[in-house]
Amino acid sequence: MTEVLFYHLTESKLEDALPALLEKSVERGWKVVVQTNEEARRDFLDAHLWTFREDSFLPHGTAATPMADAQPVLLTADAGNRNGANVRFLVDGAEPPPVADYERIVFMFDGYDAAQLEGARAQWKRLKGEGHALTYWQQSEEGRWVKKA
Repeated sequence: MTEVLFYHLTESKLEDALPALLEKSVERGWKVVVQTNEEARRDFLDAHLWTFREDSFLPHGTAATPMADAQPVLLTADAGNRNGANVRFLVDGAEPPPVADYERIVFMFDGYDAAQLEGARAQWKRLKGEGHALTYWQQSEEGRWVKKA
């Protein structure tokens, strides 16, 4: 069964929290796909991941670039999985493909965006009803992830 995680952003923006989670995924040897709703947002995240920290290198590409299938982290605006990822991050309220196709699905949502919050609640209810193991993480005031019961 697919492990499903919900990350509730309350203290930082997606672009500040996402890189660290992607780095940890790559360190574990996972292939990752990050799905957003639109190509402009995908391209913004692509540029951001090259510059988010001076001492960092996070290998990645987009579904629109050559060798997309070879990228350890692939950014996309659709449900495809061109790099054969086993972990999928869904951001900006993106709709998931079938979750059974992945070992891990991560929903990241902005707690101050009503549409994203309602979308995450709907996904939680649906996936819980399907019998998936769900975990919920929320940011502390310091921006650290805290697992909630």
